[in-house]
Amino acid sequence: MRKVYLDNAATTQIRPEVIAKMQDALNIYGNPSSTHSFGRSAKTGIEKARKTIAKYLNAHPSEIIFTSGGTEADNMILRCAVRDLGVKTIITSKIEHHAVLHTAEELEKEFGIVLWFVDLDVDGNPKISHLRELLEKDDSKKLVSLMHVNNEVGNLLDIDTVSDLCKENNAFFHSDTVQSVGHFEWDLQETKVDFLTAAAHKFHGPKGIGFVFIRRNSGLKPLIFGGTQERGFRAGTESFHNIIGLEEAFIAAYENLETEKEYVTSLKRHAIDKIKKEIPEAKFNGLSGTLDKSTYTLVNVCFPFDQQKALMLLFHLDLKGIACSKGSACQSGSTKGSHVLTEILSEEELSRPSLRFSFSKYNTKEEIDYTVAVLKEFAEN
Repeated sequence: MRKVYLDNAATTQIRPEVIAKMQDALNIYGNPSSTHSFGRSAKTGIEKARKTIAKYLNAHPSEIIFTSGGTEADNMILRCAVRDLGVKTIITSKIEHHAVLHTAEELEKEFGIVLWFVDLDVDGNPKISHLRELLEKDDSKKLVSLMHVNNEVGNLLDIDTVSDLCKENNAFFHSDTVQSVGHFEWDLQETKVDFLTAAAHKFHGPKGIGFVFIRRNSGLKPLIFGGTQERGFRAGTESFHNIIGLEEAFIAAYENLETEKEYVTSLKRHAIDKIKKEIPEAKFNGLSGTLDKSTYTLVNVCFPFDQQKALMLLFHLDLKGIACSKGSACQSGSTKGSHVLTEILSEEELSRPSLRFSFSKYNTKEEIDYTVAVLKEFAEN
């Protein structure tokens, strides 16, 4: 059976060169905290990886802290901001990743912080005018948490405008950039975000490793206590082979960024054109069908199928060897609908199935043609 993987927003295929680097790293088995030569070899590799990431982001190495991934990093920032920075109000949106939403809701229960949600426009973008109102509403210490690329519909946040607005109002700014680090260029001397998060498996690296950028002199203290690893921010023996894999994937992502971006953009453009031609009643959710206002890595499509056909859609695609998603991978096992689409679609649109197709350098236009042909056949039968 033909196999087509179009769920790269959930996780990506690991690059062969990353696997090779990780295999070599498994032979460097010293504990990075040990002072003997075995430990020093591992420690040197970790610090080299930290410097590599900092160089591409135009950050300082001390501002890069390795974590198990984006969820831990988001939790770390929100929790520590409330505990250490005197944050009394968190401003976010209802279409954030659950790593942010659920953490903010728990902080509201645990610490009595005020939780405000920015209004969204019809396409699912946070309204900057409303964000300004919320920032100016009172004098409480605030943290704004808004993702750069929405993981379900791909909308792009004007992160520089939000960053500047937060600075004007003496608020901290955290952005979940899991879907954009490795896919977009960053200059953290220009973009004044205080905290951002990343996960290696979103840019052809291993699962279980990521990092958080914490701007120097932020005042944050550790969330996990024990040893002095990660400059005291995160205790616990570092996952050396995963960090080496992250570094290799990060280098490959940015050394090949323009070429791969152009190629993946061509895949998205082809998918949009093909769907419009073969299934003209389909609708692109959010701004995912607009190339200059959404990430080049995904589309989210509402199909004109009734509820009975909708129940069989993902199953049918899977039988045909096609992998995609009805929402974020973190909620794909849930019986609930997408919280993102619930916020931006009408009741009628929500009654129809929506699918997210996400692309990578390993996909082809022929795979997209096959997928659309399967969808068209399903629609006509």
